[in-house]
Amino acid sequence: MSINKVILLGNVGRDPEVRYVDKNVAVATFTLATTDRAYTLPNGTQVPERTEWHNIVAWRGLANLAEKYIHKGSLLYMEGKLQTRSWEGKDGIKRTVTEVVASDIQLLDRHETEARG
Repeated sequence: MSINKVILLGNVGRDPEVRYVDKNVAVATFTLATTDRAYTLPNGTQVPERTEWHNIVAWRGLANLAEKYIHKGSLLYMEGKLQTRSWEGKDGIKRTVTEVVASDIQLLDRHETEARG
């Protein structure tokens, strides 16, 4: 048995890019930032704020939700799974990216909209 589950709460880094891979099959991609706050250790050492950027992929209904309601700066709660894919660029260099494939997205700042894929 294994589990591949990611839970994120953060802000969207750029407006979603939406494309269609089939007649009516939409896919949206965007980035989500999660930030660990700065803090001070008991010995006085300052640990600076750290932001992690996540590549998000949303399919079908969640892609439509992203296209209509998600914008740069939106606060999201989301769940999904990690997925890694590789390809060879035109320059012949192999590239690899790790993405979070969304299964649930909740918009927390504007409308209390919830969507499940």
